[in-house]
Amino acid sequence: MTVHYDEKQQTFHLQTNRTSYVIGIAKDGYLTHRYWGERLRRYARAIPLRYMDRAFSPNPVPADRTFSLDTLPQEYPAYGNTDFRTPAYQIQLDNGSTVTDLRYREHRIRAGKPGLPGLPATYVENDEEADTLEIELYDELLGLTVTLSYTVFNELDAITRSVRLENRGNRELKLLRAASISVDFADDGFDMVHLAGGWANERNVLRRPLSMGLQAVDSKRGSSSHQHNPFMALVRKGADEDQGEVYGFSLVYSGNFLANVEVDQYRTTRVTMGLNPFDFSWLLQPGESFQTPEAVTVYSNEGLGGMSRTYHRLYRTRLARGEFRDKERPVLINNWEATYFDFNADKIESIARKGKQLGIELFVLDDGWFGKRDDDNSSLGDWFVHREKLPGGLRDLAERVTGMDMRFGLWVEPEMISVDSDLYRKHPDWCLHVPDRRRSAGRNQLILDYSRDDVCDAIIGMLTEVFSSAPITYVKWDMNRNMTEIGSALLPPERQRETAHRYMLGLYRVMETLVTAFPHILFESCSGGGGRFDPGILHYMPQTWTSDNTDAVSRLKIQYGTSIVYPASAIGAHVSAVPNHQVHRTTPLEMRGHVAFAGNFGYELDLTAFTEEEDAIVRAQVEYYKEVRPLVQFGDFYRLLSPFEGNETAWMFVSPDRSEAFAAYYKVLAEPNAGYRSIRLKGLDPDADYRIDGIDSPVGGDELMRAGVAVPQELLFGDFRSKVWRIRKV
Repeated sequence: MTVHYDEKQQTFHLQTNRTSYVIGIAKDGYLTHRYWGERLRRYARAIPLRYMDRAFSPNPVPADRTFSLDTLPQEYPAYGNTDFRTPAYQIQLDNGSTVTDLRYREHRIRAGKPGLPGLPATYVENDEEADTLEIELYDELLGLTVTLSYTVFNELDAITRSVRLENRGNRELKLLRAASISVDFADDGFDMVHLAGGWANERNVLRRPLSMGLQAVDSKRGSSSHQHNPFMALVRKGADEDQGEVYGFSLVYSGNFLANVEVDQYRTTRVTMGLNPFDFSWLLQPGESFQTPEAVTVYSNEGLGGMSRTYHRLYRTRLARGEFRDKERPVLINNWEATYFDFNADKIESIARKGKQLGIELFVLDDGWFGKRDDDNSSLGDWFVHREKLPGGLRDLAERVTGMDMRFGLWVEPEMISVDSDLYRKHPDWCLHVPDRRRSAGRNQLILDYSRDDVCDAIIGMLTEVFSSAPITYVKWDMNRNMTEIGSALLPPERQRETAHRYMLGLYRVMETLVTAFPHILFESCSGGGGRFDPGILHYMPQTWTSDNTDAVSRLKIQYGTSIVYPASAIGAHVSAVPNHQVHRTTPLEMRGHVAFAGNFGYELDLTAFTEEEDAIVRAQVEYYKEVRPLVQFGDFYRLLSPFEGNETAWMFVSPDRSEAFAAYYKVLAEPNAGYRSIRLKGLDPDADYRIDGIDSPVGGDELMRAGVAVPQELLFGDFRSKVWRIRKV
């Protein structure tokens, strides 16, 4: 059992293999945070809760001037009854007031991990993998029950949290704020790390010291967004990639979120994460409940690298699902940057045939195959074949491709609708909109209202027909704009601010239905590249198109930043043509391949335009990737050199048994009169000997990690140079 309750101390001690988390019940039944960090054998309250009469910190019980919620480290705090810090939740009563008072009532400890109805979440395959603690808090005046759920993964060193709020009273309640997690730290000796950027520039690693007041990252765009990822870490001063304490917070959700850090006057730190309260409310009638998304927390005393590898193992094996979770992903060729909308069946067949000759395993037909889609002005929602381009239909084209012993994949964008479409002309109220306001377009498209069951059911029906019409084994699911005019024609006025979250619940239902109905299809998520690269989507689709920016140099930062939380098995990484279509940079085909090796490998270009020399390079790249693919997709990932700190990048993948590894080094620009360079490897067995490319005799794992491996001298010269190594235990 990983959850221990000490009735005498009234404490809960949650233990993974290497971490401990302790919760206490304080006076009057308030739930307190006591400890989170490296594993303790037992918790004996060496540092007790301390009380003091603090000026301007009011007292819920006037007779005791030393007790104030304003100075108490809490597990799920409220606002309005003496705590002035950011609350975890907020309820509005029918009389307009927002004061609540939750107290401990009971708890339950159970083996395993229950699912979250309608929401993505981590899971267990047997009850021995984890234990779950449910603590029930109660506001007697309102009849409000709040259940805090903690699941402790033993071997995976992670703790998940979520909250269920239930109206057991006889009056209507309105939920204004509902965080999935709140943690109070005793000090502020941290830096905050988060992932920020924009379209084609996703997930830059940013680190800044905490200061008094509020610091936050969020999305109000209706998706997790290119701008900020639903992740944040608090990193101790001096901690780095390999050592020091790190506390990670990751939200399993794909919509509007808020990750907030507040440092108060006593330099204590409160972290809250969950649904963004901006423009949100949820009506709770008597007998109704509301479930928050899941937050996944990871503590590491081995720096950011240790935290990342825990997230990678958990998300790869206990968040992603389906038959492709543990399968090697195919090398693909996608026609988007090769043809855009200008193609026909013969052109597609020619690209696929060339791909087959070069060893590629999957062809993906991108945008433009449906309706009258010759540009991005029309036809989204009209999921029937564009017969002028594909007179034989999808089945004819797919059978041409599969007849070459290649797999066939398809692009769809089923959350969108074009104004110039048969579907919009038939159902103009099916998009998100508000009365008497114009409908703003993005990329000439509107967003279907997935808060409506009839819309969701219609999309399920259309896509079921498409996916059943041909031998399709891969689907790229795109989403190319963020929400505006967020309203639903079917919701009453008092529920309009529920629309964005109801949309996500509808989306998850659609995805769950389709991935269950078509288990043989490998689904890849996309949102203009990485605009919805989050754990919520990963539960349904085990990989995501990482960025629309396919430039090799840009991808070093994008893929490095993505690896802070997400495993390489989730990262789509392709070679594209040069000059690059996003930044117009020209990089060697060799470097483009080496960068794309660090994910699910593929190509986005016209293979039929290659020279014989380029054919030979691609053929060798595909063959090499197939050899290292198990390491990349299922190995442990180590970051060696950061592109955010210099001109060079390096990383490596190590098999779980440390018998083999794959390492890569990249240099962006040449430097005059540069010195020699060596790279220290990580994750190997120090007591074993390894054979490594370029060295004739075996080398000890300790030497490779402490002295390093030499970067070849020829890489000193020229821009955009790279090198990869295979490493095998003797």
